[in-house]
Amino acid sequence: MFGHWLIRLALIARNPPSPKKAMVVGAVVLIVLAAAGLEALGLWPDWAQAEKMPTRIMRP
Repeated sequence: MFGHWLIRLALIARNPPSPKKAMVVGAVVLIVLAAAGLEALGLWPDWAQAEKMPTRIMRP
């Protein structure tokens, strides 16, 4: 698994993405980290939290 990431990093180093694509990826990473931080601090709104669905096995 670690070798796979090393190969991907080597490919990215040889053929870097365009600045626009890098900015989009960076923005997405920042949004995800901000959402995770808000949730970890308990500041995430209740309406945005996922609810666990009950699991029932339907038997004939």
